[in-house]
Amino acid sequence: MFDPTSRYFNIENATLNVIGRDDTPVEIRYLKRRFIPTVDGEMTLQEHIFTEGERLDNITARYLGDPTQFWRVCDTNNAQAPGELEEIGRVIKIALPHT
Repeated sequence: MFDPTSRYFNIENATLNVIGRDDTPVEIRYLKRRFIPTVDGEMTLQEHIFTEGERLDNITARYLGDPTQFWRVCDTNNAQAPGELEEIGRVIKIALPHT
């Protein structure tokens, strides 16, 4: 369902059975919740200081070679979304990707 480089690749699918408005059964499929993994023991490749006009996807492209891997930097810095890290002067860690 998800590309192997997606943050959702190994997240388990689940189903919920409910009764619809017309009293018929409805199956709802969803992904279980994804928790930010612990980063204990991760090897930091680089620390980067955000400057004006930068975006996390561009930084990720520079250091990891793929702008869609911004979520790996979010995980390393215990952030759920890029906006939490995109602050001028903030130091972020760039780590080796999880395997």
